[in-house]
Amino acid sequence: MIHIKDVAKQTDISVRTLRYYDQIGLLKAPAKTEGGHRLYSEEELKKLQYIQFLKGMGYSLQEIKDMLSDTNWNWLASLNNQLACILEEQQRLKRIESSLRELINGIVVEGGDEQSAVQKLTQLSHQYQKRSSSIKEGMFNKKEMELLKKVPKMNGEDPDSMEWIALLGQLKQHKKAGPGSPKVQNIIRRMLEKQAEQFKDETEFIDKLWEFRKSPQQSELLGLYPIETEILDFMERAYDIYIASIQGAAKRQGGES
Repeated sequence: MIHIKDVAKQTDISVRTLRYYDQIGLLKAPAKTEGGHRLYSEEELKKLQYIQFLKGMGYSLQEIKDMLSDTNWNWLASLNNQLACILEEQQRLKRIESSLRELINGIVVEGGDEQSAVQKLTQLSHQYQKRSSSIKEGMFNKKEMELLKKVPKMNGEDPDSMEWIALLGQLKQHKKAGPGSPKVQNIIRRMLEKQAEQFKDETEFIDKLWEFRKSPQQSELLGLYPIETEILDFMERAYDIYIASIQGAAKRQGGES
């Protein structure tokens, strides 16, 4: 027979837990020392392995007790049911993860204003129930639908989405400096670089998406994160200034040559 303290050392299960298992009838100690300490046989140790294994798979102690005490227990059916529960829980956690990413990224876009991010994400969530995949299909052709997959997502964890979100947050942060300020122009430059990297030679698609983005109604139908009209107008003015400066530099260079 093995003393309870030795069992605890061998299995890395506390004495307190072993006592609790005994109290609820999950793992009864078949004997005790004269001092009242519980003693276990090899059979109990094997049963303890089962208990820990099943516990690790998400079963409750009561479920484990029922499984081990019923000689006619349908293990296959029970394991399949548990697998179904675990997969359902994974989906639930995935939805929570997605919501957390959306909120974190929303706060970045809003420059730390979590209240504004929550309001906009709530608005998106409510509108989601009204949207259908056929809406996008009616707005974009097959090729454009594939390009849409590259558009940054608020719940995305890919480097491109993260950088776009950060750039938009920086743009809002430096709005007071004006569309022609060096900081804003650097942000626009990087945005255009990102656009070229992801949507090379897809100017028509970009122009179309931008027109949809500027319309609150169409933007909402596409499930895009709400951006204030004044910010979109600011981006457009900053873009015009950047393009004009590039064209001016090209003309000067051409004149010198």
